[in-house]
This record gives sequence, C-alpha cells and structure tokens, in this order.
Amino acid sequence: MNVDVVIGEILTLSIMAFALGMDAFSVGLGIGMTKLTRKQYGQISVLIGLFHVIMPLGGMVAGQFLSDTLGVLATYMSSALLLVLGIQMISASFNKNGKRVISPTCFNLLVFAVGVSLDSFSVGLSLGLYGTKPILTISLFGLFSMVLTWAGLLLGKKVQSWLGAYSQALGGTILLSFGIKLLLTV
Repeated sequence: MNVDVVIGEILTLSIMAFALGMDAFSVGLGIGMTKLTRKQYGQISVLIGLFHVIMPLGGMVAGQFLSDTLGVLATYMSSALLLVLGIQMISASFNKNGKRVISPTCFNLLVFAVGVSLDSFSVGLSLGLYGTKPILTISLFGLFSMVLTWAGLLLGKKVQSWLGAYSQALGGTILLSFGIKLLLTV
C-alpha cells in the first residue's frame, strides 16, 4: 500500500474524529462549568472515549455487511448519512432550548456517554460502507473524543457557554464537507 494513501487516510480519519469529538467537547464544556472532581473529569473523558470506540465499531460492522451486499449504492448511503448528520449537528447548534444537562452520577454518565456517541454509530456505519480500517478508525475516534471531552471539561471552567454551539456547528460543517467529498468521489 502506498505511504501517501495511508497518511491521507490517517489525516482524513483524524479530521473526522476531531469533528465527532467536537460534539463531546461542546457538551464537556457545558458540564465543565459545574463543580467536578479531577477523578470525575477522568471518568467522563474515558467513558465517552470508550463509547466513541464501541459505537462506530458496531456501525462499521453493519456498514461492511451492507457494503458487500449493496456495492456502489453503499457509497451513496454513506455520503447521505454524513450529510444528514452534519446538517443535524449544525441545526442543533442553533437550537438554544436543546441543551443537555446531566449530573455526574454513574447512570447519568452512562446515558450521557451513549447519547454523545450515537452520532459515532452513524459515522461508523458510513465508514463501514466505505471500507475503512476498523482498528485505525476506532482508535482515532476514541482518542480524539476522550482528549476533546477532557479539554472541554477543563476549558468549561474558564469560558462562557456560547463556545459550545460554535464547536458543534464546526463539527457538523466538517462532517457535511466529508459527505460532499464522498459524493464527488463516486
């Protein structure tokens, strides 16, 4: 395999992982404005990172199965999922009433981690349809979401909540652009 192709795939997946992690960052930013212990910062970050591994992996398995049976149509489906997800994230950033509020209890954190990583399932499905490398993809998704959640939690102490909406819109824009790029490669 060509080194340039591998580097390009790593770069592309890193940008997508960053885009998905921006949702976790924005929510972490809001949660970081509450009083949390250092241990809770770590628990929240690792839990979200773990679900950003589990959810896209499940989506990729389903996507690879569909890709084998659907062929070129799978690429169109993949692109459509990214476009819809990007539009959804952008529109959600303008919805001021849709803020999620959780308290840092065990059950709430679990529900929170699943909720924040649901978009990763859709992206994993898209990537499975496209045929990316699962281990590389989920490793990058987990790492980026964990680090961005941690950064959001820490930064949440220092900034106002307006930044969260902008970061979610940025993440949605990146996913939208990858959906368009995928459509243009067919």
